[in-house]
Amino acid sequence: MTHHHATTQPLDAPVHLSVSLPSHWPAQTDLLTWCQTMTPGTAAILLVMGVVFLMFGWYMYKWLVTLNAALFGAYIGAYLGSHTNDAIAGALIGGFTAAAASWPLMKWAVAVMGGLFGAALGASVWRSFNLDPQFAWAGGLSGLIFLGMLNFILFRGSVIMYTSLQGAVMLIFGTLGLIYKYQSIAPSITDNMTSRAFILPAAIFVPAMFGLIYQQMNYPAVEAKKK
Repeated sequence: MTHHHATTQPLDAPVHLSVSLPSHWPAQTDLLTWCQTMTPGTAAILLVMGVVFLMFGWYMYKWLVTLNAALFGAYIGAYLGSHTNDAIAGALIGGFTAAAASWPLMKWAVAVMGGLFGAALGASVWRSFNLDPQFAWAGGLSGLIFLGMLNFILFRGSVIMYTSLQGAVMLIFGTLGLIYKYQSIAPSITDNMTSRAFILPAAIFVPAMFGLIYQQMNYPAVEAKKK
């Protein structure tokens, strides 16, 4: 009897998903490279979610903070799970656990979100002043403490500021991701942004201020007391 062996890969072959933490604080060139390699679908999602965060940050803050917690928990879970070759299960468990914990502990979840934003902002400011990148953690720690504690003093203002900042970052990166698909103008964008380092921070600052003002005007403090 002749046995025929299949030459294709077995259908039940395990899929290994590797998730790692960044080895260094991303510089502006790293961010631009990420925008260049971004898929159109990812860019479109960032663009739409950026508008949602900018315009409806305070109105939907519980859902948006829970979404942030789920994504952060999923990333950490995937990172831990990748060491046991089960990153997908780790991502599901981490995302669900973080989301479930953030809803009843919303004020603390907002404080954590503010602390992470503060750390990113502080480290970015440290790098923008050309200080020693090895000590960028000092700037990040300062921002983490300041914005994390600010939440307990000005909760509504902190939520509006955090969602406006996140929305602006998502909007700009999503827009860059789509623009980079046009190969004819991609090199000039990279050249201008790398030679003028202030363009990217300014591009984020403008929509962030728009979102902050828009939310302050459309969702007055009186409504915060009803929630």
